[in-house]
Amino acid sequence: MKKNELKQIEISEILIEKPELKNISESKSTAIGNWLIKWIEHDLACGKIQINNLLPSKAEFAYHLGVSIGTMQNAFRYIEDHGYVESKQCIGTIIKNTHERTSIRKLTSKRELAIEAIKKYIYTNGFKNGAKLPSSRTIAAIIGFSDNTTRNALESLSNEGIISHRYKNSNEYGWVVKNHEFEINTNKKSETLVDMVVNDLEKYINSNLKIGDRMPAHSQLSQMFNAGVKTIHDALKILSDKGILLPRRGRYGTVVTKIPNNNSKSERLEMSIFAPAKETAFYHYEKTQNRIKQMIANDYDIGEKLPSIMELSAQMDISPNTIRKAFHNLAKEGYLVFSRGRYGGTFVIDMPEIETETAFKWLAVNPEYAKKYENAN
Repeated sequence: MKKNELKQIEISEILIEKPELKNISESKSTAIGNWLIKWIEHDLACGKIQINNLLPSKAEFAYHLGVSIGTMQNAFRYIEDHGYVESKQCIGTIIKNTHERTSIRKLTSKRELAIEAIKKYIYTNGFKNGAKLPSSRTIAAIIGFSDNTTRNALESLSNEGIISHRYKNSNEYGWVVKNHEFEINTNKKSETLVDMVVNDLEKYINSNLKIGDRMPAHSQLSQMFNAGVKTIHDALKILSDKGILLPRRGRYGTVVTKIPNNNSKSERLEMSIFAPAKETAFYHYEKTQNRIKQMIANDYDIGEKLPSIMELSAQMDISPNTIRKAFHNLAKEGYLVFSRGRYGGTFVIDMPEIETETAFKWLAVNPEYAKKYENAN
């Protein structure tokens, strides 16, 4: 499926009356989600839109409805969870045939796991109807999920009638138990898509590669395992943390340093000479990405607008091109979105999880020199 082969729905083609977003008992994202479902069902039945048509962007919807892009992000997730649309890497959000199984590889989402974790938390702590729950941030810390994932899970539980919000517009706090008699799905598979790809990559390495071999490019692995590039990226990071892979700069690529589940094979000597040094293996723009991620996590919320490229360039004393490339990569990872026009700019649509992992400064060592190094010791 290629983007240029799909019909893009224009925001001007949506003629259904806009949703009422004032004095409502549910969140704006839920109200917009239900409005989108009503529009999709109506226009599909009338033949105005078709399966595999591309939806307008979140930024266009946000401007059309007068809400933040973060609200639209949650509304899109809502209708995707209900099976009306499907998000495809580098393509967009397409209208889905709800009568057919999706061809994209998906397992249990983090939101679904968070829902079960919150249910278990309510059950084990004996919360009864009317009992007040802690803030979403506190619950997130208790169940071990990000704030954004936890908020989405709470919204879903609200839609199911298990909890409700005391105020008209749901906030971080104000959640109360509405119905404590619910079932906990103990058979919910806790393996996410990233976990599954990690397992498949380990099998691939075991069967096809040896220590020192280079991994295929992210795009090739994406096609091989029918998963998004971002999913492949996250899976490779996990394997790097396990010491199975080592990402190296430039044309050297990512190489195998250890065979999974096989400790009998020793790694090549020239692959073992590394000096631990935080972030020294990163390109300059990757360091900038991490700084911007840290800035977003500390100072911004979903839907808020970031400073312009020129403003950040002046603040960080970094060239505009480096900032632009970092922005582009963060957008591909799903943290930022760009909007044009008078009210345009760069907006936060998801909160990054700040990592404390240790990177490695690598040395490209000739095997002959490595032998001399071994003899000298």
